[in-house]
Amino acid sequence: MDNIALTSGNKSSLKACMLAYTFYETDGRVMRYAETLAQQGLSVEAIVLRREIQPEEEIINGVKVIRIQRRIKNESGKLSYLARIVKFFFRSMIEITKRHLKEPYDLIHVHSVPDFEVFAAFVPKLKGAKIILDIHDIVPEFYAAKFKVAQDSMVFAALKFVEKLSATFADHVIIANDLWLEKITARSIAKEKCSSYINYPDLTVFNPSLKTARKDDKFIMIYPGTLNWHQGLDIAVNAFNLIKHKAENIELHIYGEGSAKEELRKQISDLKLQNQVFLNSPLPLREIASIMANADLGIVPKRNDSFGGDAFSTKIFEFMALGVPVVVADTRIDKYYFNESLVRFFNAGDFNDLARVMLEAYHNREKNDQLAFQALKFAQQHSWGTKQGDYLALVNRLVQVVK
Repeated sequence: MDNIALTSGNKSSLKACMLAYTFYETDGRVMRYAETLAQQGLSVEAIVLRREIQPEEEIINGVKVIRIQRRIKNESGKLSYLARIVKFFFRSMIEITKRHLKEPYDLIHVHSVPDFEVFAAFVPKLKGAKIILDIHDIVPEFYAAKFKVAQDSMVFAALKFVEKLSATFADHVIIANDLWLEKITARSIAKEKCSSYINYPDLTVFNPSLKTARKDDKFIMIYPGTLNWHQGLDIAVNAFNLIKHKAENIELHIYGEGSAKEELRKQISDLKLQNQVFLNSPLPLREIASIMANADLGIVPKRNDSFGGDAFSTKIFEFMALGVPVVVADTRIDKYYFNESLVRFFNAGDFNDLARVMLEAYHNREKNDQLAFQALKFAQQHSWGTKQGDYLALVNRLVQVVK
């Protein structure tokens, strides 16, 4: 769809809010929606998490970012994970209610996990605000994978019930990929109330012009993102260990945080890889984009389990948009969207096969260039710039009812 501008009423009088249990500056999906609305002339706020050194409020590219709660991504138990989410729910409910009563929102775009965060917008909805629930990660499967909960358990059934209640409460539901759209519409909500938007790359952030001429002879592989078990970083480290003596000047750089970080640190130490595998803190989106652009190879080693197998990896599209070749686990979701003319696949969960593909990428730079060229064209055809009109049309339909 071609780009479409908002047309309802006086755009400068419209007010929107992004509500998300996330760090704004590293969450491309939340940032992209917020900045798109701000560019349309809306007043946009984002109520989110805060790192220790960050201000409670600041303006980022026209979006007022309001940070209401600190978080360290180190939850290893169900209770600590739930406690932090519930704390954010109540804090965000108070914050968004207070702000709405002072200056009403027309639209509140709530990003899940968790699904029930949408009820933090209860008072604004009662007073006429339109609510979008954006399901980044499908919660029952995410929780089951994170905490090893059976899908026939009462907990899993309860999470599906909460998913249904949350989707019913919202005026519209955005789901992060087509496989999850099929699953959620089969169990929770009518298809006509839903849209599927994968995490399209923003070419103003992820652009091959960020590449610079490196002056070293290293071959740098990189993974930027969440460090959870389903992301398979332990698989990547084991694969690297197999090829460390077969590929000169090869390195693996990991950027991120998450519950698996300390286990990864120990694994790297046990294998004596500290001088070749580097575990780094996460960086703001625009900073990590420059680092990714100057890598030789992107690595996306997800497991093909009930969650990871269907979770779309934003990193693949971002590497493509930067002109960087990428190695990808052959999960259900990634085979659904991509093929071997765009990426190198390896057998998901198999570190021996990943080692083979890493080594192949190290030796065959010509094929790397061919894949990167085809993938860049694909990313440009499926970028946020070509798809944002769908989102703006959705917002238009919702806020026209308000104005």
